[in-house]
Amino acid sequence: MARSIEPLVVGKVIGDVVDMFTPAANFTVHYGSKQVANGCEIKPSAAADMPSVQILAPRPVYTNLYTLVMVDPDAPSPSEPTMREWLHWIVVDIPEGSDATKGKEFVPYMGPRPPTGIHRYGFVLFKQKSAMMVGCRPPNARANFSTRQFAAQYELGLPVAAVYFNSQKEPGSKKR
Repeated sequence: MARSIEPLVVGKVIGDVVDMFTPAANFTVHYGSKQVANGCEIKPSAAADMPSVQILAPRPVYTNLYTLVMVDPDAPSPSEPTMREWLHWIVVDIPEGSDATKGKEFVPYMGPRPPTGIHRYGFVLFKQKSAMMVGCRPPNARANFSTRQFAAQYELGLPVAAVYFNSQKEPGSKKR
């Protein structure tokens, strides 16, 4: 059941975004027909719309709830990530065995917009101890978000799963 976390270590998602953890859940992230796999390349235009996120469970325990966080640890540029982490999405109260649309969108989805360089976009999944929305307030800003601090604030503990993809600015029409 547990996937290898080695690609998350090599890609420095473990380190830059979260601490070392033991995978304890499986989930899939799809942009259209393309499944996100660690280190794969997805164009910003292909990720403009909210992905389909499915929390897999052999025998779902619908009382288990999950939180999904999507961040870019390379904002605004991988060489100078002064806005690390840029928050792209938070969904809470996702029932096990279902998809993110069954949860509550805490911070609306924002697709990748890498201005320069190759950016990593990480999806981090946490198992909740209880329902989250009571007394929760969204962060004030998307820049300089901290997945670790968010997890600590809401007592989420370590992640149970994570996956990331790479994306870079697409060549477009020249603007004058």
